[in-house]
Amino acid sequence: MCYFLYIASPLTLSEVRSMLPAGLTADLAPTSRAAIHRLHPPARTVAQLLVGACSCDLFRARQTNSIEDERELRSRYSRMKLPRSEVIEALERHRRGPPRPPPAGGWSEALAGFVIEHARNAGQTLYLLDFAPQPAGVGAGEWGEPEARSVSEVRLQRDRWLVEGKPVIVG
Repeated sequence: MCYFLYIASPLTLSEVRSMLPAGLTADLAPTSRAAIHRLHPPARTVAQLLVGACSCDLFRARQTNSIEDERELRSRYSRMKLPRSEVIEALERHRRGPPRPPPAGGWSEALAGFVIEHARNAGQTLYLLDFAPQPAGVGAGEWGEPEARSVSEVRLQRDRWLVEGKPVIVG
């Protein structure tokens, strides 16, 4: 279980990657690509935005003590009644965390800067924050209709423009 951030962009994967700040990577979404694409048909590319092996660092500060860092994740896994093997696999993925220290201003600042720049260059783009045992672990039916956010809203609400489980179109 980790956070995963998806982008459904009118740009190619190479173009998306060229705009990313250092330490943030984009890989094609491994599953549910079609479900995410249905939410935003103009998209050419559906990808995950990752820091390490998940997107957790974009939305929560990592604690230096791994037990404290994983407390929230373990609590959510418990409420979801996941088998122990899935919990272990998810925690191992989360532990493969960021390859480097966060950028100046933090990951949420870097993400917001990317989203703003991407909107300027590509126009409307869908973002979806999901918390699941595996990437794209839920179906589009659970996500609902996308909400619209302006670039100004992203700029002013860098930590609050995206809500878990709710697709957002920025542009």
